[in-house]
Amino acid sequence: MKAIQFSRGLRVALSAAVLTCAATIALADIKNYEFRLVEPTVKTGRDKTFAVKLVDKTTGKAVPDAVIFATRLDMAPDAMQEMVTELTPLPGSEPGTYRFKADFSMAGRWQLSLGAKVQGETGTVDNKLVIQADK
Repeated sequence: MKAIQFSRGLRVALSAAVLTCAATIALADIKNYEFRLVEPTVKTGRDKTFAVKLVDKTTGKAVPDAVIFATRLDMAPDAMQEMVTELTPLPGSEPGTYRFKADFSMAGRWQLSLGAKVQGETGTVDNKLVIQADK
């Protein structure tokens, strides 16, 4: 009889633990992540480097090992979305920081569009950031 009660109690405890873990996992949301520019401005010219940081907005911590699969840099904020430049990914300087190299051929506002997958999350982080290129 005690073995049955113990077994029942163990099942209840395990069920509660599983539900607690599931609830914790369900709290994670792809909308909790965003890219932020490390520096909002660059100088015009060839081969200018800049960095973005992927941040968990709930903790403020950087998120390493994301897979960035979509990138675009254009002048859409200045009504010149056809003015596109190529981006080259570079190794990050610290976990959660993602660096790129691009040609900023003219001064103005450049829109950086990023699409990324975060390990262990469903969905895609999509952000558009504006970089100011100055002479």
